[in-house]
Amino acid sequence: MKIQISDIKRQSLQSLKGEWGLVVLLSFIMFIMYYIFPTIIEIIVSGGFTEWFNQEDTPIGAAIVNLIIIILQIPFSIGVYWFYLSLVRENNPNIANVFSIYSNGKTSMKLIGASILQGIFVFLWSLLLFIPGIIKSISYSQTFYILRDHPEYSILEAISESRRKMVGFKWKYFLLGLSFIGWGILCLFTLGIGFLWLIPYFSTAMATFYEQVIYSQEDDSNDQAIRIE
Repeated sequence: MKIQISDIKRQSLQSLKGEWGLVVLLSFIMFIMYYIFPTIIEIIVSGGFTEWFNQEDTPIGAAIVNLIIIILQIPFSIGVYWFYLSLVRENNPNIANVFSIYSNGKTSMKLIGASILQGIFVFLWSLLLFIPGIIKSISYSQTFYILRDHPEYSILEAISESRRKMVGFKWKYFLLGLSFIGWGILCLFTLGIGFLWLIPYFSTAMATFYEQVIYSQEDDSNDQAIRIE
């Protein structure tokens, strides 16, 4: 399968046309969820703004609360992945879909488990050398998209399927991510405001990669099955 990074990025921009207001709002909500909300909680646990501002080390209680928040944010993060996949597929996603994932406790726990297990695998590979850890993180990168299309898969099945389908495409995926570094540097000169637009662009490109490269393999398999029959 021949695929061009420029084609993926062009298709991503096409998917974002007319949706910039929605995705920038989502980026702002992500900023609140990942940075503002945890900071507020940490200030409260620390006993107030003055104590929080003057402390040299994070109190154990605040550290535990932060860890719990990070774990609880995992379904939200994956919901964002799925939002952009729906955007690429022209399924008219809305921000409420990102939070609706919490309405199914079983799914939320499964996604948290998948994220933790994936992180453990990458960490263990990283103990060998830094490069193997990067390679494996790329191999497992499609896990959450696969769970979106195949909720019947177990966590290990989804991780294994991601690893299998990324064979031959890991370098292309790496280059796709690398192609956004220049934009990221430019966003730093906007005091970070530019990331409100860059994050949707990057996220849509990753979802487009899945749709055109990974998910399309299922269509090819189905076509081959039909021809065999």
